[in-house]
Amino acid sequence: MNAKRIARFGLLVALALALSYAESLLPSPGVPGVKLGLPNLVVVFALYRLGTADAWALSLVRAALASVLFGSGVSLAYSLAGAALSLLVMCLLKQSGKFSETGVSVAGGVAHNGGQIIVAALLLETTRLAWYLPVLCLSGTVAGVLIGVVSALLVKRVPEFKS
Repeated sequence: MNAKRIARFGLLVALALALSYAESLLPSPGVPGVKLGLPNLVVVFALYRLGTADAWALSLVRAALASVLFGSGVSLAYSLAGAALSLLVMCLLKQSGKFSETGVSVAGGVAHNGGQIIVAALLLETTRLAWYLPVLCLSGTVAGVLIGVVSALLVKRVPEFKS
């Protein structure tokens, strides 16, 4: 890994962490688990501009650091599961070539929430949480559209910086 690539990666991790922190300061909408997903702006941008491997590294490093800095051990499990499932779905849809950045982001937002419900069901040893999926699917769709539109603009307007 060359110095330019390391510096770029560090900058993107720092930006994603700053967005994680900013999101943690926003008032809760009153619905548990509902967030905008601001750090996903950086992840979607990285997926389209830097490629799959860098997006995976960025997403997992960001999720782990944000949990350590702003969360707890339990939040680490939720964060990593959501990030991994989200990015897996986004990579597959992007690779298909049939979805825009916004469509990929929406699917990622919904998958992130699904990953967190799976972890919650495993930790709490109950499937009764499935009733909450429609709420999280709706919030993941709305947040995914917002993040996807902004990400598409960033991909289009930020000059190429892939080495």
